[in-house]
Amino acid sequence: SGGILFARAVPPTAPPRSPAGAAALPAPLLAIHGGDPAMQRLAERAAKVVDRKISVILRGETGTGKEFIARAMHQSSRRRGPFVAINCAALPEALIESELFGVERGAYTGAHASRAGKFERADGGTLFLDEIGELPLPAQAKLLRVVQEGELERLGDERVRKINVRLIAATNVDLMTAVQEGRFRRDLFYRLNVYPVT
Repeated sequence: SGGILFARAVPPTAPPRSPAGAAALPAPLLAIHGGDPAMQRLAERAAKVVDRKISVILRGETGTGKEFIARAMHQSSRRRGPFVAINCAALPEALIESELFGVERGAYTGAHASRAGKFERADGGTLFLDEIGELPLPAQAKLLRVVQEGELERLGDERVRKINVRLIAATNVDLMTAVQEGRFRRDLFYRLNVYPVT
């Protein structure tokens, strides 16, 4: 299950104080709002799910600080594993699956060594998938399995690896429109968006 948080740009301000209602926020989330009421509400909504085992989608325009929010959520949680970020739009389509799920030596030309993917590297922590709307459909199918089952297979390997990763995704596109246009899997969308946080 998952939800959506809406991010927006906030001009630089003085270091935030703890306004009424925000005193209970963890320091990383307190730093998000910078005194801006709308961002304070965003931080408060984020605080409600930092330790829940759900996926979250951050939706907002480029430059609105989505990775900063995701990192603050990770730092505010009880997770002790690493925070790992990847921009799905910045990767060549041929490399996306090996980057996310890992690869075994000899799986394809140029795979000279086995290598863990971003999911394995984030085990016990948080994986931030920026621009998830740009993920190709084959990779979306594998991502759905990871979200549903908590397991993956590296490219070129039949061994199933269990992982424990909190997934935070981000997009600047309307994923429901992408679903209707056949560019984003409906089942993955609903798996990520069962618990709206708006």
